[in-house]
Amino acid sequence: MLHHLQSLLGSLDLAFLYDALSRTLAVLLCLTVHETCHGLAALALGDPTAKSMHRLSLNPLRHIDWLGLAMMLAAGFGWAKPVPVDPRYFRKPKQGMAVTALAGPVSNLLLALLALLAGRLIYEYAPYGPGWNAAFEFFLYSLAPLSIGLGLFNLLPIPPLDGAKVAGVLLPDRTYFRFMRYERYGMLALLALSYFGLTSQLIGNAILWVYMTMFYLFF
Repeated sequence: MLHHLQSLLGSLDLAFLYDALSRTLAVLLCLTVHETCHGLAALALGDPTAKSMHRLSLNPLRHIDWLGLAMMLAAGFGWAKPVPVDPRYFRKPKQGMAVTALAGPVSNLLLALLALLAGRLIYEYAPYGPGWNAAFEFFLYSLAPLSIGLGLFNLLPIPPLDGAKVAGVLLPDRTYFRFMRYERYGMLALLALSYFGLTSQLIGNAILWVYMTMFYLFF
């Protein structure tokens, strides 16, 4: 029995397992920060809905949609459970929704910047080696592009993504509310774009540009 167990463990690709675990943890962190910051922005603008439903939490289980998580890992884009927002609490509902929506992508870009900064500090002051510092540095440099990707993807002006609410500020009220009625069809459009590789190519190029810009500007 022990011999068979040792053979099984020996046949496992530990690098692949670590990469899969690191990517999963990074995705969970990106989605959790994104949704929590939506709720914090809404609270700052006067809407206590997310707080009353315990969504101002860094516990990923409060935010994760398991199908969205699977899509994020498999296809490169996904979603979490949307944070509940009641625009009636906002003095200017359309503008309040735009600020609340923008908080998610901005938080992802800031998270990526912090990950790169932490990775650089580890590189400078904890020399690379086979220990935990190397594993954590690898995690951070994996986290940064994933967080950038989630932020940029959500800025696409397609309902129900955050970018649609941000772009909606520029629309007349009647057009805005008519536009938002088609949220349910927006996900089908995103799936179609992903199937044909249009979003992956666009977002992939944008991720690389933002990543390299952050790296050269700040490091």
